[in-house]
Order: sequence, then C-alpha cells, then structure tokens
Amino acid sequence: MKNKAFILLALCALLFVQAKAQELLNYPLDTVNGEEVYRYQVEKSIGLYRVGVNFNVSQSEIVRLNPQLRERGLHFGETLLIPTKRPVVISTKPRIVETIVKETKVMDTVIAQDTLVTPDTIVPDTRRVVELALMLPFESQQTKRSGNAERMMEVYQGALLALRDLHNDSTLFRLRVYDSERSERRVQALCDSTELDHVQGIVGLVYPIQIARMAAWCTAHQVPLLLPFSDDIDLTNQPQVLQFNSTDEQEADSLCAWLKQKGDNVHCVLVEVRDADLSGSIRTLRKRMNAHQIAYTALPLRDLLNDSAAYALDIEKENVIILHSDRYQQARIVLPHIESLRNVGHNVRIVSQYAWQKEHIDLPQVYTSVFTANTDPEAYNALWKETYVNEHVSESPRYDLLGYDLMRAMVAWLNGEKEMKGLQSDIRWIQVNNGGWQNACVQVKSEK
Repeated sequence: MKNKAFILLALCALLFVQAKAQELLNYPLDTVNGEEVYRYQVEKSIGLYRVGVNFNVSQSEIVRLNPQLRERGLHFGETLLIPTKRPVVISTKPRIVETIVKETKVMDTVIAQDTLVTPDTIVPDTRRVVELALMLPFESQQTKRSGNAERMMEVYQGALLALRDLHNDSTLFRLRVYDSERSERRVQALCDSTELDHVQGIVGLVYPIQIARMAAWCTAHQVPLLLPFSDDIDLTNQPQVLQFNSTDEQEADSLCAWLKQKGDNVHCVLVEVRDADLSGSIRTLRKRMNAHQIAYTALPLRDLLNDSAAYALDIEKENVIILHSDRYQQARIVLPHIESLRNVGHNVRIVSQYAWQKEHIDLPQVYTSVFTANTDPEAYNALWKETYVNEHVSESPRYDLLGYDLMRAMVAWLNGEKEMKGLQSDIRWIQVNNGGWQNACVQVKSEK
C-alpha cells in the first residue's frame, strides 16, 4: 500500500514538473549579456519568493538580473529577466525579436549605429536621408511566436542587409520597423498618428483589411507601398501600390507562353478538381488557355484515381498534366497514379506549384514563379554570416533574400527605376489600368 502511495505521489510530482516545464515554454526567451533568460511580466498578488519557486531559481539569481528590485521591490506589471539555467545557443536573430514595437511607438534605435543608421545629430546637411518603414506581423506581443513570425524576422534581416549595401557617402537610410499584427486597428493607429509623416516608402503588410487602410493613406500622402505577399488586391485607383506577387492571370499567361513554344510536341491534360477554393483560379487558367488557343483534354479526377486515364493521353506526345492546386496534400494522392502512366510508356510532365518545391516528386515538372534565383549569393551569404554570426539555413524561397530584394526594389523605385535584377527575384513594374503597379517578372521553370 505504501509503495502504491509512493508511486502515485511520484507520478503527481512528475506531472507537476512537466506542467511547469510546459508553462515555461509560454514565456518569451531572450539573450542578455550572453545569458539566456525568460521575460516574465509580474502578475497580481505574487511575491519574489513565489516567482523563484515557479521558475525554479533562487531569489538572489532574479535580483542579480533585475538590480532595481533591491531599491523598490516587486511591482505588478513590470517585466523581469529570469535565468533559464540553459546553455546559450548563438542565434542568427537580431536582438529585437520580442520588442520590435510597443503600441504605435517605433524604436528609432532598432539598428546598431555601425550597421545602418546615423543619428540626425551627426548627419551632414548635404546628405540625403531616406526614411523607410517595414510593417510585418512579427507577433512581438505573443508569448509563443509562430513559424510565420520567424519568416517575417528573416525578411527584416534581409532588408537590413540591403540598406547596409545601399548606404553610401551621399545617402543615409533610416528604417522604421512596426509589428503590424493582424488587425486593422493597428494600421489605423499608425495612420492617425504622426509616426509616418517623414516616411518616403513602405514595405510590408499581409492582411487585406490592413492593406486597404494603408493604401488609402499612401494615396493621400503620395507614398509608395510595396506588398510582399498579397496577390489579390484590386490595383484600380491604387496608384501608390506595388504588388510583388504574381496574379493568377500572370501565371496562367506565362504557362501558356511556355506551352505555345512547345507547339505540337505537347498535349495538355487538365485534371478536374472539385474545390470551391480553387474554382476561381481554375476558371482563370481555362480562360487564358482558350484566349491563347491552347487545346486541352479535361480529365475527371475519379478517372485518374481509378487508373483509367490513359484515354486522355497522347502516346506520341509529352502529356502536360495540370494539377491546379497549391495544396500538396491534395495533389500527392494522384502522383502515384500519374507515375503508373509513366511506367507503362506514356511521356508525362506535371504542372507543379512553387509551394511544392520542398517535396520529393519523382516526376518531370514545370512551374511558374516570381523567384528566379539568378545567382549563388556568395557575397551576400558572407555578409549575412558577418552580421548575424551563423550561416543561413537555406529554405526555398529564402525570406531573407525576399526582404533584401524588395528593400532594394523600393529604393530603386524612389530613384525612378522600374526594373531591378535581384539575388532571388527579378522585378519589373508595369502599371495596371492607370492604377497600381504589378511585378511582371514571372518565370517558367522546367525540371528533369
């Protein structure tokens, strides 16, 4: 009986320790003077002793990192640094991960002076100062940040390196960084304040409800707004908006141009997928194929899954099978069936998506993309390592290169240049219906 009670007590203790460990994961981490710490906001009715118990550290350790406690004690709402007692791993992230922006107040000293910004007090009057803003959902107020927030940080890091490269004796750059969060309220507060009064260009924003409000402000103040991700914005009456991502029409036209180059050597097969989310893009593709007079055979998805799709293929030609879906999980179920067609002698190629590039697909592919990867960015990678200590862990696309190219594109636009060859993306702006501007550089890439 005693053994059972002991086991139960030990189990409860283990569950308590696991629960506390999980609880600690919810607190933001930071590195201060080479030591990894939690940032903890003091709750109501809690003393220093209880804080130490909760984090399994001594009170003296807490006071060591928070010397103000010796003078005035603990105050509700203040943020304490709590040691994690874990070895520090050198990070490639800038030190401002958790404190980019508070409310609508920009951190003017977000960048080290020797990296980029020279304070106004030492800027010669003869030099031109270009003030730019970067607005992305960094989730700086969240206790646990998502993988998407990490990508936004990489965009920010790349943007810093771009301005460092562009800095010269005649022009100085100041970058204002804002956590745009997810609400219109955040952007509305910025527009209503004086924060952006001297900004000459804005890069960023993700959510349509935010873009509409900021675009109106940019139109009224004649400030260009470069959107990195959105591809469904109506550019009509938005003359200050620059849209980087390609539209469905652009991708369809690029694919059609590639198919026309192939001429009679290819036969198009369009797999019919019943998906409300994709109906608009499928209609666009069919419309553009009809406009370019490109014939295709419609293949019901059920016939492909039943291995009865051979009738739709041309044994004498390369059959380009179009799976019009960004969702790899949806497409992967049909890939083995397409592979079986190839195994029995049919020449097949699939129209892939750039979003699938991380997946292993043992089939010839063709896809459209705004990411061209012109060169191996050796010099850039060396600059990255010099600035952020570690080598970059490659991802496709690289969000740091996206930030680098887009920030350079904004500066080029301010200098009157509408074309730019980037490290990862070429950009050429064309005006849409006398409104906003669209990146016209969409490449078609064939693999295998």
